[in-house]
Amino acid sequence: MPSNTDHVLTDLIAEVAALDAHLSGMSESDWSVSTPAPGWDVADQVIHLGLIDRRAMWSMVDPERFVSDMASMMTSGGLDAIQNAEREKSPQELIEWWREGAADLAQAAQSTDLSARCKWYGPSMSGTSMLTARLMETWAHGQDIADALKWTRASTDRLKHIAHIGVRAMPFAFASNKLPTPEGNVFVSLTSPSGETWTWGDESAESSVTGPALGFCLAVTQRRHIDDCGLTTVGEPASTWMPIAQSFAGPPGVGRVAGQFS
Repeated sequence: MPSNTDHVLTDLIAEVAALDAHLSGMSESDWSVSTPAPGWDVADQVIHLGLIDRRAMWSMVDPERFVSDMASMMTSGGLDAIQNAEREKSPQELIEWWREGAADLAQAAQSTDLSARCKWYGPSMSGTSMLTARLMETWAHGQDIADALKWTRASTDRLKHIAHIGVRAMPFAFASNKLPTPEGNVFVSLTSPSGETWTWGDESAESSVTGPALGFCLAVTQRRHIDDCGLTTVGEPASTWMPIAQSFAGPPGVGRVAGQFS
């Protein structure tokens, strides 16, 4: 249990451990299996997590290093070039390297004021938001690996962090798709894996999204087509939002096609 009692940090550590339990059982050939993310195999997914975990840690405890690295990365081929540099690692080296980065991030967060702002590639964010984003990415890239290798993953109430990001990112999803910011409010009501009901917004809103938390998280991380998520949308802006929802920064992703994983 981390000395910093922030539950996001505790849940991030648990999410990393859950992914590690799967990765530890992989064969050497599993690392080169293609994932649903175009052009990425299983190793690429793990490399991405390791690279960003390290940069999140630098942002928390060594912001000058983060800024220097960001400037260097932008002039030397971007994230793809850094990703390529790690592809020579063997599977054993890669999993140990990923574990080290995740552990260093957790250790840094234990002694960090998580309300403080951290520099990032877009707007700065609090340490808590940084950890929440890392949990979301660990889960989402873990889903890509699970889909590639046909794992069955247990859903947990850690999904609430991902759902929260997805709800808060609604304006960003519209902006990212060059659509005007919606004027209406959306009420979101999700059933958690443990059977609880999680809600966001005003229940009296004319527009709503309801359904399983897992489906909502798969939708906002674009790991499933909206038609495969078991969600019900009512009115605008919910009906326009959910097909384009994204909980991650950057341009809209390619998403998935309906029925891809049936």
